[in-house]
Amino acid sequence: MALLHRATLRPTKLELLAAWLPSRGWYEGPAGVEVVSRGAYRFDDPAGEVGIETILVGVADGPVHQVPLTYRAAPLDGADDWLVGTTEHSVLGPRWVYDGCADPVYAAALAHAILADAGQAEQYFEVDGRHERRAPSMTITGTGSADAEVPAIGAVRRVSDEDPTLIVTDSVELVVLRRPGGEVAGSAGATLGGTWDGQPTTVPLAYARVI
Repeated sequence: MALLHRATLRPTKLELLAAWLPSRGWYEGPAGVEVVSRGAYRFDDPAGEVGIETILVGVADGPVHQVPLTYRAAPLDGADDWLVGTTEHSVLGPRWVYDGCADPVYAAALAHAILADAGQAEQYFEVDGRHERRAPSMTITGTGSADAEVPAIGAVRRVSDEDPTLIVTDSVELVVLRRPGGEVAGSAGATLGGTWDGQPTTVPLAYARVI
């Protein structure tokens, strides 16, 4: 379960992405323009320390880009090259926002979503002491089995910053499609698919393979 705060962020997530995306070689779109969200989904961090959210963003009529993000209360050691930016959360204070592809907490959550069809986290706002459910803006489904044993992920060993993005961990290889919908030549294993407003049929978002 993801418990969300009714809070302000300065700068906002989309403002951070508008500044960061043009620096990525896989981004297709102009610089210096606003980006808009097409949908998003969250995963749970079992330790409750790291926020994990994947946002689908685009500009005007351009392609949709998939951007996994992790939100941390302190810098992630060795991940300076993957820092999207910092923001001030009106409830939680300063947050370090990373490209999740380099974050082992995201890698573990993605592996479970694909290999064990763990699904996305249900989102709630706390309102007057009660939890108010927030409807998801997209649907995701993994092709793995709910009773599958997913190996533990201790470290991210290598990340290819391109499309698709390959994440090599100590136990699982993951592939994240930066522009969802395209088939990836040679990809095998279980798949994470998704639908969102404007994309009614399920398209591939990511792949996973135990190594």
